[in-house]
Amino acid sequence: MSNFSMLYKVSGVCRARSVRAAAGHRARTLAFAAVAIGLSTCLGGCSVKPQQFSSEELTRIAAENASQVDQNQEPLSGPVTLDEAIARALKYNLDYRVEEMETRLRTQQLHLAHFDMLPGVVANHLYDGRNNYSGGQSREILSPTRLGDLSLRSSTSMEREIESADLAFSWNILDFGLSYVRAKQSADRVLVAMENRRRVVRKVIEDVQIAYWRAVTASRLGGRLRALASRVEKALDGNVALLKQAESSPLDALRSERELLSIKKKIEGFDADLSVAKTQLAALMNVRPGDNFTIEVPYDLAPPPFLDMSADEMVDRALLMRSELREVGYQIRINKHEAKAALLELLPGLTLGAGPNWNSNEFLFSNSWIGWSAKASWNLMRVFSYPAREAEINARDNLLETRSLAVAMAIMTQVYASRARLTHARLRFKTSARQYRVQSDILTKIRQGFSSGSESEQSVIHEEMDTLVSRIEYDLAYIELCSAYANALSAIGDDLIGHGQIESMPLAEIKSRLRGSMVGAAHAS
Repeated sequence: MSNFSMLYKVSGVCRARSVRAAAGHRARTLAFAAVAIGLSTCLGGCSVKPQQFSSEELTRIAAENASQVDQNQEPLSGPVTLDEAIARALKYNLDYRVEEMETRLRTQQLHLAHFDMLPGVVANHLYDGRNNYSGGQSREILSPTRLGDLSLRSSTSMEREIESADLAFSWNILDFGLSYVRAKQSADRVLVAMENRRRVVRKVIEDVQIAYWRAVTASRLGGRLRALASRVEKALDGNVALLKQAESSPLDALRSERELLSIKKKIEGFDADLSVAKTQLAALMNVRPGDNFTIEVPYDLAPPPFLDMSADEMVDRALLMRSELREVGYQIRINKHEAKAALLELLPGLTLGAGPNWNSNEFLFSNSWIGWSAKASWNLMRVFSYPAREAEINARDNLLETRSLAVAMAIMTQVYASRARLTHARLRFKTSARQYRVQSDILTKIRQGFSSGSESEQSVIHEEMDTLVSRIEYDLAYIELCSAYANALSAIGDDLIGHGQIESMPLAEIKSRLRGSMVGAAHAS
């Protein structure tokens, strides 16, 4: 072949390659433009704007909340006793159920953390296609200017349509260690949630006792308050009539009216204070405010038993049982695990992988094979940031240690304060009971004098009011005594209902456990 023929052939090849390159450039330009237009269209269509609830949606949500607030509750049957009130509050009170759900959430997070320690298993399947073959040419690298070293015939080693699949097993040793530490922290957070639930249980029991005995007082004395209020109104009307008729001294009439108005003010105050007690008890039991129910009124008010514990014994038990101190202890342990995690993050990570592979390309010599790999990585920036991380962990540890001491001091103070409150409440209850007996004897003597004509009706009203006030103060002193007793039990951290999922227990079982507890035995009616 002559030199001219060879040059002509090479120039033809170059022209063909130039044409293909220009066509490829135009195709890439059009592809990029299409991708840009598609992305802009998608981004414009996917923009998110705030969207408020419509009035129909708000109405539906309100109706659903109203219908579900007391769903799946056993209906009230008969008068409500203290045991049943506490049992219903523990089973149906929404605040307690929030803590119950919090504990369940932490438990599920712990279960999920266990899966982070397992190796990763990823299955992939890929389909790739094109409208022509991806052929190519080659040139010798060592002598690229030699014309004879240019491959003029294009070839390919890939089909136009290819399918591939693989199942990859991978395991990062560093991630396994960190996942184990995080799982230990999740386990401690479950215990923190359980301690929060214990604290809510004690608070609910204490609140129910106060609301129950206030409701008992309202049921016991509500009728007498209203009857006395009616008599006071009649006496005020009679006093005004006497003043108009000038049958008594104006100063005496005004003094009499002042005493009657003072009595009326006390009646209204007691009535306003006690009228909401039943509503508060209904809220604690998760009973609808409009639902009517009766309360079992005990014949006599039996004081709770004495705590057979010295002050030092109460302090020792409180430091052992109180949920607040246990919670801080778990937080300290979580922070200790965080220190271990910080050290593990300093180590290089080693990832091991293995798995079967398959490819449909018929040009391959082996279409299926098993591959394995090992990869080591080390984040050097963590080495430089570790001193700051360590300082943060130490600062949090010091904070938690100081908080533990502060909580311990607060618990000891609460124990002594609750013990003093209980002692004072017993004395007040004893004094109120004696005052009520004396006032009842005085009322009996005044009524006898009114029957004989030696005492006026106003004197009878005044003594009846004093007797009723003494009775209310006696009941309030009993309420304070019950509250102080429950507060003392709460201060030492006693579990009055025990452990377990209260929500899953039948109501009768909860009541049975309460009857066997100290509070249930103390207030059995």
